[in-house]
Amino acid sequence: MGAVTRTPLIAGNWKMNLDHLQAVALVQKLHWTLKDAKHDADSVEVAVFPPFTDVRTVQTLLDADKIPFALGAQDLSAHDSGAYTGEVSGAFLAKLDCRYVIIGHSERREYHAETDEVVAAKVQAALRHSLVPVICVGETAEDLQTHGASAVPVAQLTAALAGVAAGTEVVVAYEPVWAIGSGQAATPEQAQDVCATLREVVAESIGADAAERTRILYGGSVKSGNIAGFMRQPDVDGALVGGASLVVDEFAAIIRYQKHVGV
Repeated sequence: MGAVTRTPLIAGNWKMNLDHLQAVALVQKLHWTLKDAKHDADSVEVAVFPPFTDVRTVQTLLDADKIPFALGAQDLSAHDSGAYTGEVSGAFLAKLDCRYVIIGHSERREYHAETDEVVAAKVQAALRHSLVPVICVGETAEDLQTHGASAVPVAQLTAALAGVAAGTEVVVAYEPVWAIGSGQAATPEQAQDVCATLREVVAESIGADAAERTRILYGGSVKSGNIAGFMRQPDVDGALVGGASLVVDEFAAIIRYQKHVGV
């Protein structure tokens, strides 16, 4: 790491799992588990990204019980309001105390045909409402064979940051598509190589100071058994966790990775 200290971020993307009652149970149990383990909330930031139908319920719980987790959404509309059936505005998310919003996840790119242009528009929408975009980038197995690991993520991030003002706070999540849900993670060294390159893209796009402050996460088959290796890398500042974030003991162990890296 450089002179700037970046607070690690462990983010749980629930995807389309858990109704609002299940969400309450998971958040409460996770909070109690971390509290019992005397986890220092200032040392590692925890964020949860529930489905839209759970966001208000989770917001109320976090507020009422003073639970030190950040709240995020899994997507947002590129539009602020209007005749866009099924869309959710960043204005609504901001009113619900969301701090983060995931943009450009590979599942959105694949199943909803989201292009780099759509992703860039959504980044701008998030910033208009003071939401921190978690910009997801990553290569498929075919991309990896054809172009190498960095080419597609670099192009995706460059497009997403086009027009973003210097010094803006963003989070970048590198998720090799071939690793998501496959049980086969990238090696820590592979993740470091790509994340270091992505930090250079951030520097070129929004400035070197912003790049030093920007947290770059790794995602793709993250679990308690491999998180420490990723977090030892100088340009990996956290993880975007999918399936493992739905299992309280496993997610808590990921959050408490510092006990394995001697921090």
